[in-house]
Amino acid sequence: MNILKHILPISQQLSKCLATVNTQQVFAALQRHAAPSAVRAISTTAPRHDLMQFFDDKKNWGEQEVKHGRGWTKDDLRIKSNSDLHQLWFVLLKERNMLLTMEHECKEKMELFPSPERLDKVKESMENLEEVVRERNRAYYELETGETGERPGKVVPNELGIRFYYRAFEHVIPKYANRKWNERHKFTFGGSAVWKFLRLYRERLYNEKRKLRNRERNEVVHLLRRFPNIDRETLAQRFPTVDVEKLYKLDKIRMNHSVKSGSSSSST
Repeated sequence: MNILKHILPISQQLSKCLATVNTQQVFAALQRHAAPSAVRAISTTAPRHDLMQFFDDKKNWGEQEVKHGRGWTKDDLRIKSNSDLHQLWFVLLKERNMLLTMEHECKEKMELFPSPERLDKVKESMENLEEVVRERNRAYYELETGETGERPGKVVPNELGIRFYYRAFEHVIPKYANRKWNERHKFTFGGSAVWKFLRLYRERLYNEKRKLRNRERNEVVHLLRRFPNIDRETLAQRFPTVDVEKLYKLDKIRMNHSVKSGSSSSST
């Protein structure tokens, strides 16, 4: 009955002035005469420039660099509420779409895309946001059910013997009766050709790691010879796979350092 008391005068007023008022005036009449508990206030977004939202601000067109801030870290996102994270996700999604559009447009016109690191920061922020949401979901499910709530999965090999992480998902048909699924998902391998491929593939991976390790070692040796007083702790953090102290004790590096010190003393 209370709702009818609020609705009847509104309907009478709308029937009298519907032909002469526009939509915004109708909304204003609703908000003036309706009680807050009866009718929820209508919210609308601000008008935008339709498809121009896919493009950057015009003042940034043709610029070599665009000022921007840092990305969202996990510590920043952990103090946000779920609604804030939901809103931030769409803000980042819109920003990513805009940057991808601008990047494509610059490639089409053969122009320089200003500050391309913005796209990396947006992607990193979205990945951090997804990780924070997963943390909250895992905490909730572990508290309520004792499980993580994540989709189960396991590491399995494909037909070529390469291992990958497979996430399971639900099917209407059981696994033993699902012929199409069993044909597409074969987690076994065998045969002389496959074993030969695995041997050559592992050899290639080993050679790539060995070459990378040698390149880093040679770079550290070059830096130590050129800058004998370089901070070795910072160098060890920059190259964690290289034993900097062991290289510093090599005869060639120490000899080079002594030659440089001797030449500098003789010149003085």
